[in-house]
Amino acid sequence: MRAVLTWRDKAEQCVYDLAFKPDGTQLILAAGNRLLVYDTSDGTLLQPLKGHRDTVYCVAYAKDGKRFASGSADKSVIIWTSKLEGILKYTHNDSIQCVSYNPVTHQLASCSSSDFGLWSPEQKSVSKHKSSSKITCCSWTNDGQYLALGMLSGVISIRNRNGEEKVKIERPGGSLSPLWSICWSPSREEHNDILAVADWGQKLSFYQLSGKQIGKDRSLNFDPCCLSYFTKGEYILLGGSDKQVSLFTKDGVRLGTVGEQNSWVWTCKVKPDSNYVVVGCQDGTISFYQLIFSTVHGLYKDRYAYRDSMTDVIVQHLITEQKVRIKCKELVKKIAIYKNRLAIQLPEKILIYELYSGDSLDMRYRVKEKIVRKFECNLLVACADHIILCQEKRLQCLSFSGVKEREWQMESLIRYIKVIGGPPGREGLLVGLKNGQILKIFVDSLFAIVLLKQATAVRCLDMSASRNKLAVVDENDTCLVYDIHTKELLFQEPNANSVAWNTQCEDMLCFSGGGYLNIKASTFPVHQQKLQGFVVGYNGSRIFCLHAFSMSAVEVPQSAPMYQYLDRKMFREAYQIACLGVTDTDWRELALEALEGLEFETAKKAFTRVQDLRYLELINSIEERKKRGETNNDLFLADVFSYQGKFHEAAKLYKRSGHENLALDMYTDLRMFEYAKDFLGSGDPKETKMLITKQADWARNINEPKAAVEMYISAGEHGKAIEISGDHGWVDTLIDIARKLDKAEREPLLMCAHYFKKLDNPGYAAETYLKIGDLKSLVHLHVDTQRWDEAFALGEKHPEFKDDIYVPYAQWLAENDRFEEAQKAFHKAGRQGEAVRVLEQLTHNAVVESRFNDAAYYYWMLSMQCLDIAQDPAQKDVMLGKFHHFQHLAELYHGYHAIQRYTEEPFSFHLPETLFNISRFLLHSLTKDTPLGISKVNTLFTLAKQSKALGAYKLARHAYDKLQGLQTPARFQKSIELGSLTIRSKPFQDSEELVPLCYRCSTNNPLLNNLGNVCINCRQPFVFSASSYEVLHLVEFYLEEGITDEEAVSLIDLEAPRHKRENKWQEIASNTSQTLRLDETLDSMGDDDPFTAKLSFEQGGLEFVPVVVSRSVLRSMSRRDVLVKRWPPPLRWQYFRSLLPDASITMCPSCFQMFHSEDYELLVLQHTCCPYCRRRIDDPSP
Repeated sequence: MRAVLTWRDKAEQCVYDLAFKPDGTQLILAAGNRLLVYDTSDGTLLQPLKGHRDTVYCVAYAKDGKRFASGSADKSVIIWTSKLEGILKYTHNDSIQCVSYNPVTHQLASCSSSDFGLWSPEQKSVSKHKSSSKITCCSWTNDGQYLALGMLSGVISIRNRNGEEKVKIERPGGSLSPLWSICWSPSREEHNDILAVADWGQKLSFYQLSGKQIGKDRSLNFDPCCLSYFTKGEYILLGGSDKQVSLFTKDGVRLGTVGEQNSWVWTCKVKPDSNYVVVGCQDGTISFYQLIFSTVHGLYKDRYAYRDSMTDVIVQHLITEQKVRIKCKELVKKIAIYKNRLAIQLPEKILIYELYSGDSLDMRYRVKEKIVRKFECNLLVACADHIILCQEKRLQCLSFSGVKEREWQMESLIRYIKVIGGPPGREGLLVGLKNGQILKIFVDSLFAIVLLKQATAVRCLDMSASRNKLAVVDENDTCLVYDIHTKELLFQEPNANSVAWNTQCEDMLCFSGGGYLNIKASTFPVHQQKLQGFVVGYNGSRIFCLHAFSMSAVEVPQSAPMYQYLDRKMFREAYQIACLGVTDTDWRELALEALEGLEFETAKKAFTRVQDLRYLELINSIEERKKRGETNNDLFLADVFSYQGKFHEAAKLYKRSGHENLALDMYTDLRMFEYAKDFLGSGDPKETKMLITKQADWARNINEPKAAVEMYISAGEHGKAIEISGDHGWVDTLIDIARKLDKAEREPLLMCAHYFKKLDNPGYAAETYLKIGDLKSLVHLHVDTQRWDEAFALGEKHPEFKDDIYVPYAQWLAENDRFEEAQKAFHKAGRQGEAVRVLEQLTHNAVVESRFNDAAYYYWMLSMQCLDIAQDPAQKDVMLGKFHHFQHLAELYHGYHAIQRYTEEPFSFHLPETLFNISRFLLHSLTKDTPLGISKVNTLFTLAKQSKALGAYKLARHAYDKLQGLQTPARFQKSIELGSLTIRSKPFQDSEELVPLCYRCSTNNPLLNNLGNVCINCRQPFVFSASSYEVLHLVEFYLEEGITDEEAVSLIDLEAPRHKRENKWQEIASNTSQTLRLDETLDSMGDDDPFTAKLSFEQGGLEFVPVVVSRSVLRSMSRRDVLVKRWPPPLRWQYFRSLLPDASITMCPSCFQMFHSEDYELLVLQHTCCPYCRRRIDDPSP
């Protein structure tokens, strides 16, 4: 550290205090009874300020730079603006000793001999507080919370912003050590506020805000008059009776003298944020100094040691950026570093440190030796076991114990010295002298070896890694490179201030100068880039540069020298340079250049660096081919060019080497079809077609399907064209292709049809199937698209597809809940099993859901299905049994439907007589098991109610008695109990009007018949109306053996003339029914009717004797009196003779159920179909 005087002036009176404007442009001095304002840049007195009547003792500037204050012996304080105008004045009772502005709130503290005041711009009055002793100095903390007051009695009083005392520090010296100057540290790095205290007991002390002392008192050996910190708190300035300003560390270690004066120094301050110091003396002298802190440092390879805060040494690892701080607590004068050694020169000793371990990354140092002696030297160098001191022309070699082992006297001043390595204790030193001599000295040798002598003085030296070349920078800023062995000057470069060889490459060096970094490889031209500072080391791609006070490792790509080698096709040398550090782009360029130069080994290493597997595979394949004996370099180079994208050059080389096919493959793989066609010229058409196909493949892959389709069609690849068109839904394109294709091309046409189906264009699919004659696929198409009419039409023409049509149709109907139609479709398709299963399921569902009308219909259909199946002789007996069973169930459910509606619904749609007849019919039929869903309770309940209503009291009583023995629903119980009681009040007989008559034997049958629905006398089965369930006046008759159904009908149709019956009967025949009507008054049947004679039977017989008629009887019958149930085979037809021709009876030609004609017509009008089999009246089929 050295101080340089910038300007000096002299005032007439003693300068007691001074203050800088916060921006550093002005300096305010308290001299006599005036304030002097100076320009800090050149020391010009800008203006004297008058306002005080007596000596001004103190001055202070506010942190915001808006105002400053001065205090005087005239007991007054004046506030001044930054424009040098006085704006306010207030007084104390005694002379003002010190003033200080709060750095945050800008509150002013003014202290006198007996009190102190606090003033702020927003306050009208000054708040004053008494003091127990004379206040000599004051200072605010950084945060503006506390004010420290220094007393003449040696006491420090710490007050808050309201003036209340918070801490009182009573120091050991008391009044014998009066305080003269105190100051809080402005450092932001400290955790606690630190107060520096200087007293006239000639001590410097430090305290915390709590009052606790930090460290011990520091003896000064003079009376201090002023104490101030640098802006960031790193140094302290002290001046006083020793007539000089001393620089101390923030810990109180003296570093040196700033400027010696002729009288006491009363005040000294640092210009804000700078290294400028101003000093005010008792004799009025004002001196302005610049402090220059020199760099003390040392470098060895990647370790850099430098001085910090004058007393610390920081060792920095330039690669890992790790740092370690060594606190010496004394002024560090010189630093030297070598391998694991570190030497530090202090004022009175030299410390030698060593690393804890041999690890190259270890940063922990420990003291190895201490040489407690004062040395004066210009340069310090450390070796493994020695330190070298340089003093002007003399070099001294000292052991670590401080013993001088060797000394060398030079002819001229030593300008540069460097350790260039060697075994421990025998290291070599490179020494440059002012007279241009360059010597090599070994630590263990007395003799210096002159390497060479040049005309100009040496500034910087370095030797190459192999010790063959020497680089020198002389005083003319020229870099000269010599061959050490021949002493020949190899080359020289201007504008150099320092030079360094690359430690990893013999032929590379760098030098700095003129704001540029210069890198030189071999004898190639210099490569420049901007860089401020001095080059001090060059390791691989890192250049160590010292700029101002910091060392940095600059990563410099070695691209330029590498390209210089590449230009000369020196691939191996270029690779060595690249290894020092180049970018990935440079590595790739090196790899490609080497590959083009067929230097495969270098190319492989370079491509490995950039991890380019593609090129590595190429190199490996070429090497394999070379091993197999291939020697055609043109072919190898063509492969290289094709990989690099130089396709035309590659094609030329392929052609030159006789491998045109490779060029063609290359162009097609790259989709350069036009180039491929040009390359082919007018060649083989097969090759051209192949090219078009490949081009189409490429168009497809790059999502250009339209173009691909056109190309495929032109190349004859219809299948691929159809696939693309179908996938994209281009129906028009598919139509064009399908119509252009010949019908022999079956596969592509089938593909077209498949896509037409998929794209919901069944019409075009049908057209395509017809074109190729694929009827089965056409059938499946109609079925899949549910175009049933077309399918049925096709089935009519081609019966072999019947199953393929009707089975899916039936399944479709079933899936759409059209089960009845589905059943018919199954039946039509010949799938009797499925038809029966569907019907059985439908029937079961109808019964479970109490839809007994539907159940009757389904059972009837089921019986007809069984009858149809019974035509098969193998199943005849079983199926006929099922037929009769299902017919019986159909009749039961048809009747029970009315009972169920009567009991479950609030209103009845049937006449009481009808319900009465139905319930009797059901009771007579339910002699054995009761079918699922039919309730005996409901039937008996209906019978009881209707019998009572119609006057059949005996039957009603019987029904109520039966109900008493059955489990009845709660809703019926009350009604049944009431009915059972009330019926007992009725006669025990039935109304004769209700008694049924047997039309064969004219016997009145009881209402409750134990034999069932047959006559109790002749056992003739009753024939019931399917609507009113009355007994119809019909008698069934059978044919004699040998008479066929057709013959019987023909005999009946003969219509033999009978005079009594000529004009009485009129037959009305239609598609839906046969009707007999009596037009005249009823005439009793004549005794001459042969059929009447046949009605006789053996009285009292237990067996039923049917009526059997012969041909003659048949011939005598009128067609109008006979109803025929024309059952399909294997059943025989059934014949019924009406015994009351005047009462018209209608029979449904489908289900053969009998109705009174009026009932039937009404029901048909209501339902538009037969109420039993649901045959529509407009349906011509039976």
